[in-house]
Amino acid sequence: MAKRETQRHKRARALKRRQHLIAAAVLGLAALGFIALLAYANRPADEGQAVTVAVQPADLSQEAVAGESLFKANCQACHGPNASGTKLGPPLIHDIYNPGHHSDLAFYLAAASGVRQHHWPYGDMPPQPQVSEDDVGLIIRYIRELQEANGIVYKAY
Repeated sequence: MAKRETQRHKRARALKRRQHLIAAAVLGLAALGFIALLAYANRPADEGQAVTVAVQPADLSQEAVAGESLFKANCQACHGPNASGTKLGPPLIHDIYNPGHHSDLAFYLAAASGVRQHHWPYGDMPPQPQVSEDDVGLIIRYIRELQEANGIVYKAY
């Protein structure tokens, strides 16, 4: 009889241990879920939202007018009309892109090789192989003239 009770006690203890492990696992999962919920609720406000700017038109040189046409055909879908930004890409008429922070070479490299996300929450920009180096030069001229007309000038970084 004592042996039977000992086995019963062992089974009862084993059952209690399993119940405790299950309870601990459930609490752990609940805690992870709560942490994930907090992280989601505290994400940056502009994530997934468009960052746009108001852009004043500029009197453009002939080269910049040619660049504007190329920009509309190749860049506007993501960077918006007059490079003002959309939900897909950042505004290029923004102080972040002043020539002292993003040189013309940065634009050439972006078109040729793409860009990893670094200033904005839009993800990586893929390469744009359909745009020639000469076309990129005209697009840059357009962007720089628009920037200057909107008070964005060289600042050393």
